[in-house]
Amino acid sequence: MKKVIAMQDLDCANCAAKMEQAIRKIDGVQSCTINFMLQRMTLEFDENNSEEIIKQIKATIKKIEPDCRLKI
Repeated sequence: MKKVIAMQDLDCANCAAKMEQAIRKIDGVQSCTINFMLQRMTLEFDENNSEEIIKQIKATIKKIEPDCRLKI
């Protein structure tokens, strides 16, 4: 499944790059790109396990930039 998710309070382009790298390592994620300027994440992942994958993505984002949130 491909999904575009809006992000909120992403303050650092370097943090966005770190998030991309970490999220790509999550099982079930095929690709992840984060556009810092548009505050958007484009994600391709296994739809059969989407709840668990989103939960892991949120935890990963919180570790890198605690104030950043996904608008789902």
